[in-house]
Amino acid sequence: MALKIRLARGGSKKRPHYSIVVADSRMPRDGRFIEKIGTYNPLLPKDSPDRVKMDVDRAKHWIEHGAQVTDRVSRFLESSGDIEKKERHNYKKGTPGKKAQERAKEREAKAAEVASADAE
Repeated sequence: MALKIRLARGGSKKRPHYSIVVADSRMPRDGRFIEKIGTYNPLLPKDSPDRVKMDVDRAKHWIEHGAQVTDRVSRFLESSGDIEKKERHNYKKGTPGKKAQERAKEREAKAAEVASADAE
């Protein structure tokens, strides 16, 4: 059985509240799970201690037994210092799009023209 530690969504529309659960990966996101090990409330401020509550010992237990951790839950565990931080690469996310690059080139060309006109 392929186990995952993941988020299960609860709460009403536009008011999300998540449970951190250990579930079989074949089950639906909000469906059957094996154990609930914590909660996550994204509506609370980032520095609030109630934003993420997790039983870290149980999470470590399930990881030792082969459970895979989703990206969001791994970030929670990394921020608490319980698992080592893994390197993520998303090189294209920080680069501007094609149109923004073209506008930047146009601005540079105009600035060069103004600078050469002022120099003369």
